[in-house]
Amino acid sequence: MVTVITDGIMMYLSRMADKQLIQNLETFGAVLIEGPKWCGKTTTAMKQAKSVIELQDPDTREGFLATAKIRPSLLLIGDTPRLVDEWQVAPAIWDAVRVMVDKRGEPGQFILTGSNSIDKTQIMHSGTGRIARMQMYPMSLFESQESTGEISLMDMFDNPDFDIDGVKSKMTIEDLIFVACRGGWPASLKLKTLKSQLLIARDYIKSICEIDISSVDGINRDKTLASLILRTYSRNLSTLATKTTMIKDVRSNIETLAENTFNSYVNAFEKLFVIQDVEAWNPSIRSSTSIRSSSKRNLIDPSIAVAALGLTPEKLKMDLKTFGFIFECMCIRDLKAYSQAQGSSLSYYHDRYDLEADAVLLLPDGRYALIEFKLGGSEVEEGARHLLEIRNLVREFNKTATNAQLREPDLMMVITGGPIAYTRTDGVKVLPLACLKN
Repeated sequence: MVTVITDGIMMYLSRMADKQLIQNLETFGAVLIEGPKWCGKTTTAMKQAKSVIELQDPDTREGFLATAKIRPSLLLIGDTPRLVDEWQVAPAIWDAVRVMVDKRGEPGQFILTGSNSIDKTQIMHSGTGRIARMQMYPMSLFESQESTGEISLMDMFDNPDFDIDGVKSKMTIEDLIFVACRGGWPASLKLKTLKSQLLIARDYIKSICEIDISSVDGINRDKTLASLILRTYSRNLSTLATKTTMIKDVRSNIETLAENTFNSYVNAFEKLFVIQDVEAWNPSIRSSTSIRSSSKRNLIDPSIAVAALGLTPEKLKMDLKTFGFIFECMCIRDLKAYSQAQGSSLSYYHDRYDLEADAVLLLPDGRYALIEFKLGGSEVEEGARHLLEIRNLVREFNKTATNAQLREPDLMMVITGGPIAYTRTDGVKVLPLACLKN
């Protein structure tokens, strides 16, 4: 949940993770919530916790860490579910939680939160079967109450007759540009002025590059180089830019950058959930040599790219081409948030014939959606054409398939910044981002 002050009254905004957390607590002995700093993990966890221990509290940190080294089980004593916030500060907590879960034999004992991924070298057991893992993202437009939520992603999958026609967005392109620049950081929603809201993302990357890039694994890293690498990632957002291309970009400022150094910084950003590339979807409809297999460059929130590049809403209004890449990042963030409870995966398709789908949303039961992201106008026609060509490619493959046939897409969607939803005569659904929910 996110605390927001409106006209002096405290209110809570529900998160996509709320129901998933409750379900996991009813099933598993412990739940780990991972995600970037400031995305709301602790606040969401505290809504379910009956007791809390904050390992990064400066008043108690030293004592807690000493206890964790000698007898970590002492830190787990308290009403359950017991929240251990930023558990990775004391890695011994992980195995202590796993042992305690086994001893008690009951679900819903602990909630762990962490702003960087597990260091597997410091734990003895994976926690499989005892500790469920779930990820939180910065707030989607539905969570921040800016999407109307009139079109449910899962309703479209489950009901072929689900009617979207005529549903209208309340957000203009200018509105979408602002919320992309502001990002999905809960803290920004508490601020009264638009100018203040835009400062959150800038402070976020400053903190990441100056402090967290080194503290994540204890390796001292240069804040200037961290900023440059984050900037080149932002320049290549939503593209298939190669590592070589990005290193060359950084070398225009630091000529001596080595590839292993670049890799070390990128790995650290991944541990901090800042960089989250999109993997390729590789169906067998073409030769494996024809399908791109490299990752598409992506960040956890579009505001990181905006801040890293020194952009503003005013600049982006004059450069909609650049905003198109940032819009795609925002769409991916929201789709991940809306589909996380279903255990879905998000990938992309692109082959050497330039046939592409910006995203492929795959559900655990095999159903999938082909998706293009377009701001609107004539781009919608191009996006729909790409999706139909891929569907036709699947159909042609199935005509000659000697083994199992490939499933045709269950949904074809062009997600836009446009004003209204509708279904084209060819079956492709055109959907404003600001009308979607889970």
